[in-house]
Amino acid sequence: MLAMPSETPGCPDDGRPRRLAVQLADMIPGAATIRVSLTNPTQAWPHLHAVVKDKAGRPLELGRTTARVAARWIVRVWPEADWKRPHTFCLADAMLTRSDLVAADRGR
Repeated sequence: MLAMPSETPGCPDDGRPRRLAVQLADMIPGAATIRVSLTNPTQAWPHLHAVVKDKAGRPLELGRTTARVAARWIVRVWPEADWKRPHTFCLADAMLTRSDLVAADRGR
């Protein structure tokens, strides 16, 4: 975990992920998961990118600003995550998982 200047862990509040899930569900109605990565397929350089899906796994259309805000909020709650790899935030259980691990679990 990353330490803040006051020696406080990066995410000391266990309720923070749950509050984030509630805020994102309110901001993006119908959202079930948000996949965050630094590789936007339309950009040549690292750039925050978010893909939001509903419960059926269908992508939801988002404006660029909403997608970036959602991605930023997720990254800020988990600054210690390896953001070189994409991660998926599940709004139902407020859990962040590396996206390649989510895909591996579905294959079982």
